[in-house]
Amino acid sequence: MERGAHFCSSSLRSETKMAKIIHEKSKCIGCGSCVALCPEFFEMDEGGKAHLKDSKLNSKTEIEELEISKEGCEKEAVDVCPVKCIKIV
Repeated sequence: MERGAHFCSSSLRSETKMAKIIHEKSKCIGCGSCVALCPEFFEMDEGGKAHLKDSKLNSKTEIEELEISKEGCEKEAVDVCPVKCIKIV
């Protein structure tokens, strides 16, 4: 190893920052703005409310959660939601 060179196994790991989209479905009024701006993650369900695609649903709290590894249109969906039932953590 050359002088000054430092090798660390953690430097080989990719620096993927995970985020989670939280959708409080019980608060959703079904306006559809999240679906219009972010069809990658949102769609309308049979009941007329937005649904977070491929998410895990807690049936007691009616909260949908989805882990994502890349940023997309989800921030616009958060900003446009009139009842603020979408969050990114």
